[in-house]
Amino acid sequence: MFQNQIYYLWKNLTLQKIVYFLAYPIIYLLASIPFSFLYVLSDFIRFIIYNLLGYRKKVVRANLRKAFPDKSEKELKWIEQKFYTHFCDITLEAFKTFKMNTSEMQKRMVFKNLSVLTQFERENRSAIIMCGHYSSWEWMMSVGYNTQSKCYGIYTPIMNRYINQLVIKIRKKHKGYLISRYSALKEIESMEQRGEVSIYGFASDQSPRPKPKSYWRPYLSVKVPVFVGAELVAKKHNSGVVYARINRVKRGFYEVHFELISDQPQKEDPNRITDTFTEWLEQDVYCDPTQYLWTHNRFKHADKAPVD
Repeated sequence: MFQNQIYYLWKNLTLQKIVYFLAYPIIYLLASIPFSFLYVLSDFIRFIIYNLLGYRKKVVRANLRKAFPDKSEKELKWIEQKFYTHFCDITLEAFKTFKMNTSEMQKRMVFKNLSVLTQFERENRSAIIMCGHYSSWEWMMSVGYNTQSKCYGIYTPIMNRYINQLVIKIRKKHKGYLISRYSALKEIESMEQRGEVSIYGFASDQSPRPKPKSYWRPYLSVKVPVFVGAELVAKKHNSGVVYARINRVKRGFYEVHFELISDQPQKEDPNRITDTFTEWLEQDVYCDPTQYLWTHNRFKHADKAPVD
């Protein structure tokens, strides 16, 4: 039985390595394309996945109908089409990160009013950045160019260990470090005990699996369970909490404005931090829904919502 397990592990890693060696040249090629041609390619890919393949079109349409029950089919179709353009853009931009240099990244991802975030460094306190899967959340990791503290993003590891290592390498190139969401609480606890002042980034708008003690609240007109991990970490370590309001200025150019959620999290009422984040993200989505990640089934647990 032990020999079978060793063989299965070896076979699995071998397949992962083959996939990696096949994928790497494609990733490298996409990363090498000049931005002027990148968006021509993005438009072509958008035509393929949207018009021909209909990639996750049912999920996108169901999400939009639930989030905007008062909009007409014509309005929803316009949002849908613009979203797929944005989706292809940010996907290719994520690959492009591999070959971007420091000056190019800082030119295209501009952080405003940084003092809202860095004030906690002066107080020798860690900080938490809360954002959603909105606009260019991928390039948010480059905020580390502007801080003295290391910036860590909480992420879900890719199953292919070789591609996952490449992703970690790319993020690190632009001053971003990754922590697996499966070990995040333990690693943050360890760093805080060592007295390290850090910045932790949480994309807190995913769909957690419902549990008996889950926190449910309306989000985009639908009652869903929401993540409270960022708030719990902030309260435990008295970390400042800021919201990253990301916005696309034009194709390939983004701005981030930081807004203070709480500088005294331990004094906040339960769920106040989570509620503020959710409400501010909703404002962004309602302002420009084309920049939100609609391909994720965010309302898949809505039918399990407890009755008030």
